[in-house]
Amino acid sequence: MRIYLFNDGLARLATVPYKTPAPSNIHNLYMHLTNYAINKDSPDYVQNIDENNDNVGHKRSYAAVLNMLRQKHGDGPIDTMVEQINEIIVKTMCIA
Repeated sequence: MRIYLFNDGLARLATVPYKTPAPSNIHNLYMHLTNYAINKDSPDYVQNIDENNDNVGHKRSYAAVLNMLRQKHGDGPIDTMVEQINEIIVKTMCIA
């Protein structure tokens, strides 16, 4: 089996900062789901209208998200996270 990982994928972000689910917020779909069909109706939804600027809005490139995380946390933890994501993908494909 050969697995190809596309490093220029799409990341969808929730329009409301995440909080642990509780009775007071469990129905706030904007907080708990990243589904575009739901978040596009949020008053906080930001659409990116510039294809050359992929680090704006609630749909961003995977590379832009990784760059943002690297700026905040440094290369080491993010490299480890990417390796773990890749391992999960491989393991998922092996059991499929």
